[in-house]
Amino acid sequence: MSEQLPRRNFISRVSLALTSAIAMPITSFSNSFKESYHSSEKIMNPIIKIKPLGFQWETADPFLFCVHHEDKFPKGNEVMGPITSMQGRHMGDDFIIKDGFRMYHGKTVPGFPGHPHRGFETITVVRQGIVDHADSLGAAGRYGDGDVQWMTAGKGVQHSEMFPLLSKEKENPMELFQIWLNLPKKNKMVEPHFKMLWRDAIPNYIHTDSNNKITTVEVIAGKIDNVKAPSPPPDSWAADEKNEVAVWNIKMNPSATWTLPKASEGINRTIYLYEGDAVQIAGTSIPKYNAVELKPDEGVVLIAGEQPTSILVLQGKPINEPVIQYGPFVMNTKEEINQAFEDYHATQFGGWPWPKYDQVHPREKSRFAKHADGREEIKTS
Repeated sequence: MSEQLPRRNFISRVSLALTSAIAMPITSFSNSFKESYHSSEKIMNPIIKIKPLGFQWETADPFLFCVHHEDKFPKGNEVMGPITSMQGRHMGDDFIIKDGFRMYHGKTVPGFPGHPHRGFETITVVRQGIVDHADSLGAAGRYGDGDVQWMTAGKGVQHSEMFPLLSKEKENPMELFQIWLNLPKKNKMVEPHFKMLWRDAIPNYIHTDSNNKITTVEVIAGKIDNVKAPSPPPDSWAADEKNEVAVWNIKMNPSATWTLPKASEGINRTIYLYEGDAVQIAGTSIPKYNAVELKPDEGVVLIAGEQPTSILVLQGKPINEPVIQYGPFVMNTKEEINQAFEDYHATQFGGWPWPKYDQVHPREKSRFAKHADGREEIKTS
C-alpha cells in the first residue's frame, strides 16, 4: 500500500520553506530539493511488493492461485508412462522432483486422474508437452505445445489431466501453468464449459525497441492496443471487458525494453518472472523466480537482463466477495462448501463415463477437442 503523507498546514509549510531558503546557503537548498525530489520518486515507484515464488504462486483477486509445472519427463514406455524406475516414489501422491520429474497423482502416466471442481475456472497454459483431458460430461481432448484450455467448472464437473509421454525415442519435457480464476457468486452454479485456445489462434503483440530488441507478448486474455485475445468462456469474469482481466506471457530479448501499458485504478496486477536472470523495474533489479505486485494505473518500464526473459502477467478487477475454499471447491460460504460435498457424493457431478480415472487417448491421436455437445475440433499440425 502507498504511504499516506502527514497532513500539514499549507501556509506554515510555505512560510517555513521560504524562511529556510533565505537563511540557508544555496548548496543546502539544492540538497534539500534533491532529497524532496528523491522522496517523490519513491512515492511514484510502481512496485507495491516483491515476493519469491515457490511451486504454487500467490495471486490477487480475481485469481485464486497459479501453479508452474516444469518436469523433464524421460522417454515413454508402451503405456505412455516414464521408462524410469518408480522405486522410491510415493505413488499417487508424488510431488517431489526425482530424476527431474514428478508423477503427481498418476500411478502409470504422470498427471491428475479424475477429480471434481465447483465454483471457479481453470486456465491451463501449456508451453511444452501434451495434456490429455477427459471429463464427467463425456468431453475429451488432447492439447499442448502452446495451446490453452479454459474450463469453467461452474456447478460441478469431474475432469482428469494426464501427461502422456508420447515419444519413445526422445525425452518428453513438460512445462505448463495452471491458473485458477474465481467466478462471482452469480456465476458459481452455471453449467460447466470448456474452450480451447489453440496456439495458432492466440495473437502476439510484438514490440521492437530503439535498440532493435524484440518483446513478444502472447495475449491469452485481455488486449494490448489493437491485439485482442480470443473470447473466454461466456460466464467467465474475463468475459466482461470492464473487468480488465489479462493473462499475458511476455518473452523479451536480452536487454530488451518494453513498457507494460497502464490499467485502471483499482485493478490488481502482478507479474511473475519465471525465466531469465533478472528484470529492471524503476531502478530495482528483480531476480528470477520472483513476483512483483504493481500499481496498475501507470505504465511500467521493463528492462530485461542479460538472458532471454519470460514474464507471466495476471491482472483483473477484484470480485470483492468472500472466498471459502476447501480442496477442489471454491464458494462464498461454508454452507455452500458443505452443499458442494453433498452434491458430489450424491451425483458424482455426472459420474465418470471413461474406462479409467487416469484416462489417456491413443498414442497416435493428434491434438483434438471433443465437447459435451458432440462438436469436435481436430488439429493436424
